[in-house]
Amino acid sequence: MKYGLLFHYWMDRADAKCDYLEVARKIKKAGFDVIEIDGGDLYRMGGVEIDRLRSAVEDLGLEVSVNCGPSKETDFASTDPAVRQNGVRYFSDILRQMKRLGSKTLIGGLCTAWPVDWNLEYDKAVSWRNSVNSLRELCKVAEELGITIHLEVLNRFESYIVNDTAEGLRYLDEVGSPNLKLLLDTFHMNIEEDSLPGAIRLAGRKVGHLHLGEGNRKLPGLGSLPWAEMGQALRDVHFDGFAVIEPFMLQNGPFGKPVHLWRDFVPGVTPEQYDQMLLDSLAFLKKNLGA
Repeated sequence: MKYGLLFHYWMDRADAKCDYLEVARKIKKAGFDVIEIDGGDLYRMGGVEIDRLRSAVEDLGLEVSVNCGPSKETDFASTDPAVRQNGVRYFSDILRQMKRLGSKTLIGGLCTAWPVDWNLEYDKAVSWRNSVNSLRELCKVAEELGITIHLEVLNRFESYIVNDTAEGLRYLDEVGSPNLKLLLDTFHMNIEEDSLPGAIRLAGRKVGHLHLGEGNRKLPGLGSLPWAEMGQALRDVHFDGFAVIEPFMLQNGPFGKPVHLWRDFVPGVTPEQYDQMLLDSLAFLKKNLGA
């Protein structure tokens, strides 16, 4: 298992542009092995910028995972074939950018557009079929490039196709690609699963990536999830993927509005204290999940 951090931890403005080179240095200094970057940012990067980032992360000894989900224009579950094909093209381009960057891990809630437009009516069976067929096509590209896609299981308030581990496993079976695995996120699991350790054991070797956060999306260690029990479950299934902390702490951060964070979780905390909270969280995880 290698521990990582989503790139946005230090960003306190929704309109801020991420300096990935600086963030990579901070992530390495904090003791992590993996930097998780935004797929949309990677899609927009030119070759020189990608090469510079690859050189920087290699020098630091970091690995890179890429986090991205479809928009309404690239929705794999859309009833419009043109939208689905646009999604396959868009994510295929991201996979090719990843190949140049040296990243082999794409993750995200790929089933359908995020955030879901709940003003629309959905036929789950139709959406499921469209989504599976689209991912099957995308996985062929991933197989050619040697990249593994990790399907994130999202809670009922953020998606409607795959909401728990059992549905995720059925989805993987229908796609039928060796390059598609599950991403289990402790925040979403806490809403949907009867047992978090039980869900990990159910997924077994099909879980390839983790997102870690408390039940309210604070840093691990600041809440009440059963971390030690989850650690035992991860050892039971011999998990050896990336375990990425995905905290949402700042109201005005880049994802504050999409994840419905309407208050700062750490009001009045100094930058130094904010950094220390991250160090403490990583130490907590290594103690409870394993080093």
